[in-house]
Amino acid sequence: MKTMVISEFKAKCIRVVKDVNRRKQPLLLTIRGIPVATVEPIRSQTGKRILGNVKGAMKISGDIVKTDFSGDWEMNR
Repeated sequence: MKTMVISEFKAKCIRVVKDVNRRKQPLLLTIRGIPVATVEPIRSQTGKRILGNVKGAMKISGDIVKTDFSGDWEMNR
């Protein structure tokens, strides 16, 4: 993993973040040689959109608007 001192990162932030995204390699940030943070690219599953990703994975059967559970419960007297 490549390392960089935090002061250099501050000076070159946008360019460094773009480089991390392009190379798909994380970057370790240090202060006086002590690791303090990492900058990592976001890893998408397949580049597909997230919203609606599980469309068609579930089947709804029956009436979900009008539901009657009264027969499923027993009451002790």
